[in-house]
Amino acid sequence: MNAARTIPDTRLSVVDLRATPPAVVQTLEAGRGPAGVSVNRAGTLALVANREEGSVSVFRIRDARLEAIGKVEIAAAASGVSHVAFTPNGAHALVTRDGDFFITVLAIAGEVVTRTDRTFSAGLRPYGLVIARDGRWAAVANIGRGNGDEDTVSILDLSGAPATWRTVQTITVGQTPEGLQISPDGRMLAVTVMNGSNKPEASPFRGPGLVRTYRMDGLRPVPAGEARIGTWAQGVAFSTDGRTMVTQNMVERTLQVFAVAPDGALRESAPAIALPGGGAALRIADR
Repeated sequence: MNAARTIPDTRLSVVDLRATPPAVVQTLEAGRGPAGVSVNRAGTLALVANREEGSVSVFRIRDARLEAIGKVEIAAAASGVSHVAFTPNGAHALVTRDGDFFITVLAIAGEVVTRTDRTFSAGLRPYGLVIARDGRWAAVANIGRGNGDEDTVSILDLSGAPATWRTVQTITVGQTPEGLQISPDGRMLAVTVMNGSNKPEASPFRGPGLVRTYRMDGLRPVPAGEARIGTWAQGVAFSTDGRTMVTQNMVERTLQVFAVAPDGALRESAPAIALPGGGAALRIADR
């Protein structure tokens, strides 16, 4: 027994946000190393990417409770299945694989989820992924090797049939882009860039955390705004009107709040909000 060894967990927790205070009401088994979690727009199905197993677990949602109903084998465990995201119509999902650099397309018919033969590539180690509300495009964060290189975000064209989905743009955004989000109107993309803030003080690649916005010109991201944020920043989210943006700082255990101008410029608009721990994921309910 090696007490220092990290062993992947398999548990998935369900939190009731209507309770006061919010409480865990279920704990279920997924696969090894559950990472990305997504719920379809209808609120009837949840998918969980099992990072250490190369699979996606499928859960039925009924009466605010989950029930395991299947598992989809994606690839070998080393493929590093990282995140899974539903298309808005719930008919498909995309799965990022940062271990072998592929994106896999899943087909969904009711509660039946299957892996299709369609895979395509983005950049080096595709990790986080978000799909626009109209389902026409998506963005994926290519987190790279973490060795000081400037990393990228890719834009995926989802406007045709799934067999034609592909990467159409890849832009350089900085070291380790992890959090990314599309504004509700689909006109803006926000990316948190670690920028070496998670590296030792003596590292030549250490820098301040950054959040960057990009205005979408069709499927082409155009640099728009930038602001300094905290250390090892991960999550980012827009308000439902797209005028406010929140970023999440792991080390400082805070949320930062920014006003977003129509052109994408950023202005910190409120004091930092303290968290009880280092946040790693951030979402706002999609209504």
